[in-house]
Amino acid sequence: MSEQQVPIRVMVVDDHPMWRDAVARDLAESGFEVVATAGDGEQAVRRARAAAPDVLVLDLNLPAKPGVQVCKELVAANPALRVLVLSASGEHADVLEAVKSGATGYLLKSASTEELLDAVRRTAAGDPVFTPGLAGLVLGEYRRLAAEPASAVGTDEPNAPRLTERETEVLRLVAKGLSYKQIAERLVISHRTVQNHVQNTLGKLQLHNRVELVRYAIERGLDGE
Repeated sequence: MSEQQVPIRVMVVDDHPMWRDAVARDLAESGFEVVATAGDGEQAVRRARAAAPDVLVLDLNLPAKPGVQVCKELVAANPALRVLVLSASGEHADVLEAVKSGATGYLLKSASTEELLDAVRRTAAGDPVFTPGLAGLVLGEYRRLAAEPASAVGTDEPNAPRLTERETEVLRLVAKGLSYKQIAERLVISHRTVQNHVQNTLGKLQLHNRVELVRYAIERGLDGE
């Protein structure tokens, strides 16, 4: 049973043509299907809607429309889209803004080609991928947000959806920052089963992506123990 039967469809968005072409070439040579590229924000939104990539490799600093806006619009239109930000900026504010707009991961442009290829693969699988040091920052921000008074998202809705015991178990491990692979090993189930539990949980809770799921779990104290 070959896992790599269907190539991962990737789109590369960057306003520097040489950088964009180099990333697209590296991805194509490694077996990814590069379905589109774009050099500005407006073009990115149009082409992504037409090309339907699995993963969007996105620079934040774009003409015509900023990367966070591109991310927000495309993820709202297609919650299954994974967005990996590839940016020159390691500024904490940029990282948090990207994650809040729906990005699954954030990699600095100083990453090696191997790190980028691995990050795209893991992003496609639904794992949050961050340049070392940034993952803790993101988790810390969610903890800070969760500690604030309840926001518009009611925390104790009387009709809160009921999760199965296994879904709650998976959610707890997601909140602790474990990858799907680590969760599968911990619970002795397949990677696909973990993905199914996460998808079911997202559906029940009416959340759009793993980032929202982590925040939901932290708000309910599921990341403890």
